[in-house]
Amino acid sequence: MFGRVLVANRGEIAVRVMRTCRQMGIHTIAVYSEADRDAPHVAAADEAVEIGPAPAAESYLRIAAVIEAARATGAEAIHPGYGFLSENAVFADACRQAGVVFVGPPADVIRRMGSKTAARETMRAAGVPVVPGGTPASQSDVDLAAAVAAAGFPALLKASAGGGGKGMRTVRSAADVPDAIDAARREAERAFGDGTLYVERLIEGARHIEVQVMGDRFGNVVHLFERDCTLQRRHQKVIEEAPAPRLSPAVREAMTGAAVAAARAVGYENAGTIEFLLHGDGDAARFYFLEMNTRLQVEHPVTEAVTGIDLVQAQLAVAAGGRLPFSQADVRASGHAVECRVYAEDSRRLLPQTGRLIRYAEPSGEGVRVDSGVAEGQRVTVHYDPLLAKLVVWGPDRATALARARDALGAFQILGLRHNLAFLGSLLDRPEVRDARTHTRFIEDTLAELAAPVSDARRAAAAALAAFVIAVGASASAGAPETPRADPWDVLGPVAW
Repeated sequence: MFGRVLVANRGEIAVRVMRTCRQMGIHTIAVYSEADRDAPHVAAADEAVEIGPAPAAESYLRIAAVIEAARATGAEAIHPGYGFLSENAVFADACRQAGVVFVGPPADVIRRMGSKTAARETMRAAGVPVVPGGTPASQSDVDLAAAVAAAGFPALLKASAGGGGKGMRTVRSAADVPDAIDAARREAERAFGDGTLYVERLIEGARHIEVQVMGDRFGNVVHLFERDCTLQRRHQKVIEEAPAPRLSPAVREAMTGAAVAAARAVGYENAGTIEFLLHGDGDAARFYFLEMNTRLQVEHPVTEAVTGIDLVQAQLAVAAGGRLPFSQADVRASGHAVECRVYAEDSRRLLPQTGRLIRYAEPSGEGVRVDSGVAEGQRVTVHYDPLLAKLVVWGPDRATALARARDALGAFQILGLRHNLAFLGSLLDRPEVRDARTHTRFIEDTLAELAAPVSDARRAAAAALAAFVIAVGASASAGAPETPRADPWDVLGPVAW
C-alpha cells in the first residue's frame, strides 16, 4: 500500500479522501490555491503545497504544478477526487510519466469513455442497450438535421466531449433544428474546445439510474448495486438515493449485469459509474445506456451507507496493484440511504451565491453523515463549485431514511449567505418524492412551488440573528469582558432557514 498520497482536489471530496487515508495510516498531501490557504482540506492534510492563484485554471487545473508538488513531497500516488483533473487523460498520462500512480482508470479508458460518441459505439458493440440516435461523420448542419429527424422528435443535440448539460439542446420540431445546432455547437466549442455533436432521442418521463462498478487489473469487475439520481436540475443532481425505489428485481439484475458487461468491454480498472435512463415500471421497464463516469461520483456515500464498503479504500487497494478486496458475492445491500447536496445558492433562480459563513453547524444523530469542506468563518468565493456539504442519511427502510434526512436538514445551521436548505426540505416534502413518482424534469416543472419566497417573519428572524452574531463578534474584538449569554441557536432549536 502507498505510504504517501497527494489529493489533487479541494473541499469536501479532498477531506473525505484524506479521512480514509488517515484510517489506513497513509501520509496525506494537500494542494491549494492562494484563496484556499486556510481551507479545511489544507488543515486536514499532513502537509500542503501552494500551487497558484485563486482561479482553478491557474492552480488546481495546472497539471505541471500538481505533478511538481507530488515530486517535491515524495507522493507515490495522486487521488484526483471528482471534477478538476479526475477525468483528464492527459493528467493520467502525466502521472504515469512522472512515476506517480493515478488513482483511477488507465488514460486510454478515460479517452474512450470521455467521448460520448465512442462510448455509445463501445456499449452498442457490447450488447448494452443504447438510446436511439447517431453521430454524423460530416458534422454538417444538413446531416445533423437528418440525424435528428431519424431519431424522432423530441430529440437532444449533445456535445460529444461534453458533460454537465453544456452543449446540449432539446429539439421538439424541425423548425427548432437550425438554431439548436448553432447554439449547441458554439457552447460545446467554448466549454470543451470541441464542437462535435451527436443526436439522441429524448426519453421523456424517464428516471436516471446509475450503477457503481469497480474493477482491477486482473480482470475482476463487480457492481455495488444502483443509485437513483432522478432529482436533478439543469442536468446537475440534487438528491440521490440507494437502492433505487420501484425497481423490480428482474430489471435490477439486468441493469447491473449490463453495467458489469460495459466495464468489462473497456477493460475497466478502479471505481466508475455506468449511467442509464429508465423508462416505464415493473418488469416491463426499459433502460438505456447514457454515459460512463470514469471516476468516483459525488453521490458515492449512499452506496457506502448501504453496502458498508469504503470505496476510497477499495480505490487505493486497486491502484496499488492489488485485487479487488471483495467479490460480487461479498457485496450486499442493507437499508436505504439518501444524499442531499447543500449548496450556497439562490434556489429561486438557481444561481450560486458567495459570502462569509457567519454561522455553520452540521446536524448529527442516528444514521446521519455529513461530508463537508467548509468551516464557520470561511468565505465562499466565485472561484469554485458552491457545494457546501453533502448530507447523507441511512435508515432501515426508505421512509425512515427520508424522515431522518428531513429532520437533519432542519438541524443544519447556516448563516451569512443564501443556501438551499429550505429548497431541499420542500423537495423531500413533496408527495411525488415520497412515493418515488418523479422524473428527470420534475424539479424544473415544480420549481415555482419548491422555491417559494422566504416569509417576512423568517427574514426578520434571520436579520435579528445576524445582528446578534455580528454584535458579539464586535464586542469580542474590542476586548469586552465575557459575560454569560444564551446562544440564540440553542433557544430557537432547529430552524430550516
